[in-house]
Amino acid sequence: MRRVIKFCAVAAVLAAAAFFYLTAPNRLPPDPIYDLPGDVQAGARIFSIAGCASCHMAKGATGEAKLLLGGGQEFVSPFGTFVAPNISSDVDTGIGGWSAYDLANALLRGISPEGSHYYPVLPYASYARMRPADVVDLRAYLATLPAVSQVNAPHDLPLPFRLRRGLGLWKLLFLNDDAIMPEAPAAGRYLVEGLGHCAECHTPRNLMGGLDRNRWLAGAPNPAGTGRIPNITPGARDVGNWSVAEMVFYFETGFTPDFDTAGGEMVEVIANLSTLPAADREAIAAYLKSIPALTDAPSP
Repeated sequence: MRRVIKFCAVAAVLAAAAFFYLTAPNRLPPDPIYDLPGDVQAGARIFSIAGCASCHMAKGATGEAKLLLGGGQEFVSPFGTFVAPNISSDVDTGIGGWSAYDLANALLRGISPEGSHYYPVLPYASYARMRPADVVDLRAYLATLPAVSQVNAPHDLPLPFRLRRGLGLWKLLFLNDDAIMPEAPAAGRYLVEGLGHCAECHTPRNLMGGLDRNRWLAGAPNPAGTGRIPNITPGARDVGNWSVAEMVFYFETGFTPDFDTAGGEMVEVIANLSTLPAADREAIAAYLKSIPALTDAPSP
């Protein structure tokens, strides 16, 4: 019996040690690029493609108020309710004291400056494909935006999801910078798979919250519980029949070929895409037309 108890105790210690080793935050290696000043104008483009304001502005904000990034919007999911944090230039309650290296660790590795895991509601599983230079430019642009003094509200999550350490295991399974569609045009792939994080809404997830790459961009249940995010592959009933030119027009104006209009969260996405150079919208459309055609999921 003593041997059994001793064996169990040793096994428990080894299991705990393995857990803490495997779930330890894995920061980016230092790189001199993060010490560069960054291009503010280029950062504004990255800001729009990445949709930063959509989540971090006050809900329903318009005009210049969309650049007040104090956070506070709530996002309902099967894992609980997440609250967007303050990413304004305020030093005390926002990210005004962050370096470009801090921002890179947040966006590419999902790690805070203090070394804790962020939840993947921050779409770092997509942002992991960002180029370091784009992070530096984005940091330069964010520094030009107004400071908002607003303390972050806590997420409303049940156990065990309150325990961030376990996210290290989630990252081992789902966090990498591999190309999903390596044969697709490179410019559009970078915008769709990385910066634009389109799959975060348009791809279904498995039970652990990872994206189902076998159903890439084929539509997914709305995490808020109502409706469905549409299929945007060439096999979709509607979007699949659009030409590149029609997609580009939609990204710029929000009008479909049938002169219907974008709705829901896509309204804000269109607002961002419409500010981009035409070449970016064309690259996104070319990517979407090049990927495998998947049929719409059957109605529940």
